[in-house]
Amino acid sequence: MKIFIDTANVEEIKEASDYGLIDGVTTNPSLIMKANKDGKSFKNIVSEILKTVNGPVSLEVVSENSNEMIEQAVKLHNLGDNAVVKIPMTLEGLKAMKTLKKKEIPVNTTLIFNPLQALLAAKNGAMFVSPFVGRLDDIGEDGMAIINQIKAIYTNYNIKTEVLVASVRNPVHVLRAALMGADAVTIPYDVIKKLALHPKTDEGLSKFMSDWKKVSPDGTLPL
Repeated sequence: MKIFIDTANVEEIKEASDYGLIDGVTTNPSLIMKANKDGKSFKNIVSEILKTVNGPVSLEVVSENSNEMIEQAVKLHNLGDNAVVKIPMTLEGLKAMKTLKKKEIPVNTTLIFNPLQALLAAKNGAMFVSPFVGRLDDIGEDGMAIINQIKAIYTNYNIKTEVLVASVRNPVHVLRAALMGADAVTIPYDVIKKLALHPKTDEGLSKFMSDWKKVSPDGTLPL
């Protein structure tokens, strides 16, 4: 399963990349706003991200009109070979996706909340679909349940569109995504750090280090 980081903060992307975990990045207008505290332009922020990561970087259009979406998508894709354009799952979005497919511009269909939306996006050539599982949890649904449904539909028809689990809130979402065979998951930086942590790991390491100091008081490995 691919692991993407869901942020527009370049420092978070660099640190997560140093862990060897990051296969790509997803952004959205809200994340860009958070990353814009020092007055950097949108173009400067995304250009730096595109240069930092070898994998796909999802950049979102900011229009509800298909013609404007297409125009913005072309500009976003021109920023880098690894730029993927996020298009919202709307009727206007479907119109835009149809044209972008002909232009061979890769699309990540965002704001997916049911399996039929994922099917429509795949039929229009989306590279990724992004089901927002956490936001479904927020309204009392089991967000992860739609991942199994989307995977089943895609398997039925040998659809190659990748399921990118989004709106991830905790490590349990990541675990369930992996068990369900999701192609990718996009995770906030704080959740990425939690994936590697367990209190028993900390406890065991503390015991090992304490015992080692009894063998080597300065804590070094005498080789």
